[in-house]
Amino acid sequence: MRVGILGGTGPLGRGLAARLAAAGDEVVLGSRDAARAEDLAAELVGAWPGRDLAVTGADNEGAAACDLVVMATPWDAAVPTVKPLAAALSGKVVVSVANALVKQGREMQALVPARGSVAAAVAAALPGSLVAAAGHHLPAAELADLDASLGSDVLVCSDHPEATAATVDLLGRIPGLRPLDAGSLASAAPIEAFTAVLITVNIRYKAHSSLRLTGLEAAP
Repeated sequence: MRVGILGGTGPLGRGLAARLAAAGDEVVLGSRDAARAEDLAAELVGAWPGRDLAVTGADNEGAAACDLVVMATPWDAAVPTVKPLAAALSGKVVVSVANALVKQGREMQALVPARGSVAAAVAAALPGSLVAAAGHHLPAAELADLDASLGSDVLVCSDHPEATAATVDLLGRIPGLRPLDAGSLASAAPIEAFTAVLITVNIRYKAHSSLRLTGLEAAP
């Protein structure tokens, strides 16, 4: 699968690109600056010479041309980024991973964006796309380190069953991740907001913890 990552030059975008490419997908890092995306893609590939990572850079239009698209820009750039790409993204699964957060002292606090969540705002801007929300609690540094073991659950929500299925399939190919169907896109608001709690705990304990739910041994 060709996976495009809008805002792919950020930490989470680069981490997801590394893991997806290591799992065998072809990844296109998208950016407003195609040259910067190309440089970072080459840097990512060069950092892992023993692995055959299919990662290239392009502008956001190039990333939007892929089979499935991840929206990994900062939360306040999400709608301005996807809105001009609505035609290119029509009919495609678009996975929003952004969280609306602000740092206050040594805590992260959740903001309430328009429509209640970043994912809902993206869905409103892309009425022809199949929008899912996922990946909010993944630690970017651990994703980017292909030698690091992952052990995280990933909550996936969407109003489109096919988008949920495609996102679960995509993330399930990354060793150590267990994607779980968390219901409709209405769940995106509390899922995004909880990221502030998780980051605050990590700041206080100087840790890199992620989300893991118990009692789901039968889940895929």
